[in-house]
Formats: sequence, C-alpha cells, structure tokens
Amino acid sequence: MISCENLCKSYPMGHGIKHVLRNLDFTIQRGEHVGFLGRNGAGKTTLIKLLGGVEMPTSGKITRNMSVSWPLGFGGGFQGSLTGYDNARFIARIYGQDYSDIKDFVEDFTELGRQLKMPVKTYSAGMKARLAFALSLAIEFDCYLIDEVILVGDHNFHQKCRHELFEKRADRALILASHSADLIREFCDRAMVLEKGHGTMYSDLEEGLRVYVGL
Repeated sequence: MISCENLCKSYPMGHGIKHVLRNLDFTIQRGEHVGFLGRNGAGKTTLIKLLGGVEMPTSGKITRNMSVSWPLGFGGGFQGSLTGYDNARFIARIYGQDYSDIKDFVEDFTELGRQLKMPVKTYSAGMKARLAFALSLAIEFDCYLIDEVILVGDHNFHQKCRHELFEKRADRALILASHSADLIREFCDRAMVLEKGHGTMYSDLEEGLRVYVGL
C-alpha cells in the first residue's frame, strides 16, 4: 500500500511561493491501476516524482509498504559521462540484480545497438527516453509510476511499452499521470482529478472522467 497524508509541495517563485499540491490524502493498494488527471501544470508530474522519491514533499507524509519504481522514463539519474552499459551496470549494482540479465533486457528493449557503448550525454532525447524506460522496467517493482510524457517513439516502441507495462505487469499497481481521459479509461480502475493543487479521488472512474472533462 502507498498512503499519502496531508501531502503538500511548493516552490519558491520570485518573492513568493508557488503551491503545486495542497493537503492531498489518498491510498493506493497492491494491484490497483490509478490515474492522475489534470490539465498542464495541475501537478501530475510533481505528484509522480514525490511518490517515486525523486523529490521530497514540503510537508505531509508518504508511507510506502510496497516497492515503488522511480518515474518510468525519468532520466535525471543518468551519469552522462558513462555509457548506456555503464548506467545499466550501476542500476544492477544498486538493486542487487544480475548485470547480464539487465544488459540483455536493455539491448532488446532499446534497440540502441552500438550506441549503448557511447556516453549517454551524446544521446538524443528519444534515445535517452528509451534507455531510461528500459532501465525502469528491468527491475521488478510492486508499483510502477508512469508519466504519459514518456510514451514516446515509434509504433514498435509504443507496443513494447504497452506489452511490458499493461500486459506482463497487469497484476502490479500502476499509477498513470495523464491529461488524456481516453488513456485513463483504457488502463485505470479509478482516478484522482487534480485542480489548483487539490485532488479528489473517484472510485467511480466514469464520474471522475466527467468531472475532469467539465473543468
């Protein structure tokens, strides 16, 4: 289970403070598929980063009683001077996994070929996204955090992402941040609608979608 209590996030902005998230309270159980819906700037990506431990809340509490991925596709943890293979080796060491297994998965999933021997700082944005996504999926978690902005690439890559996430890991908890009602309807069981820093969770998915569309 993931539990959030009075979760707040704000940032300094000029001479004031920008409040992105205000007093969110919700829980997510094992195996649930939950969508975060909101317009651009509503705080969806910020909330995903908080749940993944990429950022810390300004106040409030996050309790994780299951293993949670970092946001899928998040490339902020790359060491740019290292190669794709070196970054994969580092992830294997951190999570105590066999490097050869992760290496094989990354090679197959990214289809980057010889580029994996090159420093990540030489990669295009699309190549970095492929590597980041592959490294995220190479480790098995109880809950995966997904920001739709990482659903990039060609049709073949899209299909790989969908197979790995929504078919092979259908029994895992999934949290999907999106501004697409259709995407949330396809993959989620319930949804939280974010607006002006506040969030309302809807167990009735269609009700949540109607509220979101009406914003």
